[in-house]
Amino acid sequence: MESVWDYPRPPRLEPVSLPLKVVFADRTVAETTRGLRVLETSLAPGYYFPPEDTDMTLLRPNARKTLCEFKGWAVYWDIAVEGRASAAAAWSFPDPLSDYFPLEDYLAFYPRAVDACTVGGETVQAQPGDFYGGWITSDLQGPFKGAPGSEGW
Repeated sequence: MESVWDYPRPPRLEPVSLPLKVVFADRTVAETTRGLRVLETSLAPGYYFPPEDTDMTLLRPNARKTLCEFKGWAVYWDIAVEGRASAAAAWSFPDPLSDYFPLEDYLAFYPRAVDACTVGGETVQAQPGDFYGGWITSDLQGPFKGAPGSEGW
């Protein structure tokens, strides 16, 4: 078991060799064995896909931007597939801060905004709340930030 309370702050970035996959509207949006994950205290891991392992024809820029004190400015992406759409379903860091430079242009997806996200074939659960995009797997232990009452953690 991995506990999110053993993750560091500032976050640690590490490679993931397990197969990662994102599906929306019966289409594989992203699939890789060359992913990265970000581990930060109290948060489920965020999984990032190389742009070359992502079907960028299904993504459209969204006007939303947010600032992460560690990684820098994030930009957001909508997914559009054959009449279905999911707004701000993914994000990326086009110009990450130096410690997180390997994330440049990699894409992360909100599990709640797509039909399925998998790690090593296991379908993940979405981290609670509507801000954090962590992927909860069966080997991960919380409690997780994002649920009501956890804003001040």
